[in-house]
Amino acid sequence: MMQGYVNENYEAIISVAVKNGGSFKAIDAVIDTGFTGFLSLPTAIIMEIELQWSYRDRATLGDGSETVFDVYNAEILWNGQLREIEVDAAETEPLLGMGLLKGYRLQVDTIEGGLVTIQTLLNLS
Repeated sequence: MMQGYVNENYEAIISVAVKNGGSFKAIDAVIDTGFTGFLSLPTAIIMEIELQWSYRDRATLGDGSETVFDVYNAEILWNGQLREIEVDAAETEPLLGMGLLKGYRLQVDTIEGGLVTIQTLLNLS
């Protein structure tokens, strides 16, 4: 089980450990249930932890506009295990998407300082 918290803006926050060479960098990310990817990070963080560029992709945003963005490969520590994921470059706060939450239960106590829990469901692979 992983735990996070609800911030003063009532956003569910979870810390994600992204592999940075031989160590890990902890990044607080907002859980975004409208984001179908795994993780988005600003370019400055992507460059700092030296993620490997993979390809360019296109997406339709919530307002209906389209955008083109770079996708990088990363390894994160997720539920105690290393996991390879794709990271989308986006000049916003770090976002954790539904791609990472597949096979998990998300529970949010929606009060400032509330508990965010992510628990493994049955193996859905």
